Amino acid sequence: MKLLRYGPIGQELPGMLDVSGQIRSLLGILPQIDSYAVAPGELAKLRKIKPESLPLVKGQPRLGVPFIGIGKFIGVGLNYADHAAEARLPIPAEPILFSKATTCLSGPNDPVIMPKGASKLDWEVELGIVIGSKAQYVDEANALDFVAGYCVVNDISERNFQMERGSQWDRGKGCDTFGPVGPYLVTSDEIRNPQALEMWLDVNGQNRQQGNTKTMVFGCAHLVSYISRFMTLLPGDIITTGTPPGVGMGMKPPKFLRVGDVMTLGIQGLGQQRQTVVAYGTACVFRA
Repeated sequence: MKLLRYGPIGQELPGMLDVSGQIRSLLGILPQIDSYAVAPGELAKLRKIKPESLPLVKGQPRLGVPFIGIGKFIGVGLNYADHAAEARLPIPAEPILFSKATTCLSGPNDPVIMPKGASKLDWEVELGIVIGSKAQYVDEANALDFVAGYCVVNDISERNFQMERGSQWDRGKGCDTFGPVGPYLVTSDEIRNPQALEMWLDVNGQNRQQGNTKTMVFGCAHLVSYISRFMTLLPGDIITTGTPPGVGMGMKPPKFLRVGDVMTLGIQGLGQQRQTVVAYGTACVFRA
């Protein structure tokens, strides 16, 4: 299934994508797609529904974050060996974890706001893991059983804030609109192998990133298991799993985003995103 939320900011409604790519309304089935709806039992009920039996949503409405109730937004740094090399940093012996503020969440095609004082705004296409069941000290062999599905994440980063103002990455990762998610939550039954997905990102029509999740240093199962040793993962939590090479910081010379730049990005089977960079104060802050 491909679950989504559509409509104006703060008024998003639950929906599902049918086989022809049209949005179908789930409003008569459930009031909202939230952390409760991504639990295994609820997803099993939704799988029994034929999308074509649901009301068709006309037009091309705005898409929001595919679900609400996201308690934790956990990032993984330097999880592709070739990205670590372009960042001139060693391959980590254990996953590097950081937090993205849930206030940074935005829809997949909403503008990205250049923060005040920003000078090194960067892009990162990433695979997002959505937790579906409470995970606490889970074994790697069973870790993917706790996953509801997967989504596209653009881990927007301000490198000055992240790298040049101390050692805490969070300040460069959690600014408003720095977490576009979606367009869909694709349930795990449709993604049999999350370690074999092509991914890409363009800036102004020029390809910047091209990779595959098979080159992760730490795969999805390992990450879920590892993180569950240090914090309890709950339904609706997102783990964004790192990015392949091609970020602006790694270019020679480095090249960062400017107001007016357009990012387009996608992951095989999970859909595409498109964001325009806008100046602070010229757009409202987008929420889930």
